[in-house]
Amino acid sequence: MSTKMPKQLILILCKEYIKYLKDNPQGYWFKARLYGWGWVPAKWQGWLVVAIGVAIFIAGIYVGDTDDAPGAALLGFLLMIALIFTFGYWKGEKPRWQWGSPKNKE
Repeated sequence: MSTKMPKQLILILCKEYIKYLKDNPQGYWFKARLYGWGWVPAKWQGWLVVAIGVAIFIAGIYVGDTDDAPGAALLGFLLMIALIFTFGYWKGEKPRWQWGSPKNKE
């Protein structure tokens, strides 16, 4: 049995995510994920926050490796998580568990 997703299903999911992220009248930097709990960057500012977080983590790994300080990698990881969670709560939708597109409440 193959575990690969059919290409059509992947395209459908990508189109669904793009449509969901473009529907952003409040201007959130992060929108709630379509599947699961958490956020997805919805605007360039959200992607910038994620990129800065990853850069902090990579810097922590580099410092930990060159200075023989393994705690630096952990500190970089914790700073990355703190940065993304802070901006996620501040500039994003309230995170919630969902599975698929939210239904219109009429």
